[in-house]
Amino acid sequence: MKILVLNSGSSSIKCQYFIDKKSVASALVERIGEEESYSVVKYKEQTLSTTAPVSDHQQALEILFSMLKESNAISSIDELDAVGHRVVHGGAHFSEPTLITQEVVETIRSLIPLAPLHNPANLKGIEVISKIAPNLAQVAVFDTAFHQTMPEHAALYPLPYELYERSDIRRYGFHGTSHAYVAKKAAEMMGEDLNKLNLITLHLGNGASACAIKSGKSIDTSMGLTPLEGLMMGTRCGDIDPAIIPFLSHNHNMDIDAIDKMLNKESGLKGICGTNDMREVVMQAEKGDTLSALALEMYSYRIKKYIGAYSAILGRVDAIVFTGGIGEHAVKVREMVCEGLEESIGLKLDTVKNKITSTQNRSIHKLKSKIQLFVIPTNEELEIVLQTEKSIKDMTL
Repeated sequence: MKILVLNSGSSSIKCQYFIDKKSVASALVERIGEEESYSVVKYKEQTLSTTAPVSDHQQALEILFSMLKESNAISSIDELDAVGHRVVHGGAHFSEPTLITQEVVETIRSLIPLAPLHNPANLKGIEVISKIAPNLAQVAVFDTAFHQTMPEHAALYPLPYELYERSDIRRYGFHGTSHAYVAKKAAEMMGEDLNKLNLITLHLGNGASACAIKSGKSIDTSMGLTPLEGLMMGTRCGDIDPAIIPFLSHNHNMDIDAIDKMLNKESGLKGICGTNDMREVVMQAEKGDTLSALALEMYSYRIKKYIGAYSAILGRVDAIVFTGGIGEHAVKVREMVCEGLEESIGLKLDTVKNKITSTQNRSIHKLKSKIQLFVIPTNEELEIVLQTEKSIKDMTL
């Protein structure tokens, strides 16, 4: 099948073109709405790029399709079998990939208050494709869907229950596409049925989340109503005492928008040591910078706490998976996270394997480790393709 995977953001559109589950071309438009918008398409050995004003998402997609044709990646949009869209928030409505209808569009629109930065942009991509190719099948793949198997006692906050009934305030979790993909890959590497495994998956990028997977299903995850909850991240604070918010309001004269900006964009690694680039944090820590060393310690410590908590609720952990840009490349972070876990849960990191640089799926545990340990590069676009294909095939049955 020929499937285009679309990730429509507020000022950018990213896409990959797959033929029979193999990525053959990629395209990107950045800085939509600005004078110096940048568009690029890569196909085989050629790269086409242009810098010119792009007024809106419709023009951006028209440019991308034009460049895909010019590069000979496609001859016409009509040859596509489907478009798979990344949609950040599906709320409690969507627990699986969903063929897009007008009803689905309106439901995604109703969820904008839960994801005001993401769902509007995701909808723009869907609506523009509908205008350009009204008969082309479109599938929404939700970041939150994988976590809809969380039991109620894990998903609900201990707030007045009426808030859940009235406004759907609960934990949803994110990075579900990534957690689902690496869990399946871990099962393949172990030669086991995913439905019989208990895993802890760690998606560590600028945004970061942990997931407890029992018998192949998500039973808990660190992100919540929004992607702010959970682990310490590049610029997000993760778990904090909620009373800090009124304290800042009353004692620092900060309004709610200023506090929200601080928690999402000025905290985490950046808030402690001034940068959210983990490579720079590690480098500065090794040079003796005390705040960088503190940020690294805090970051690793919080991941370790979640591993301990999830080990307790799973009862048995078969494997732990590192993924995401930091999870895949930060040797020092993996080392610090695993330090001391041999005595508590029997995890033994092989420090030699851990230092090997590779883009391949690999194990980094010692042979006598009770828990297997993997580094698996995530591929959310491929997972969207797989889920899109499944939806299309289910539709034709």
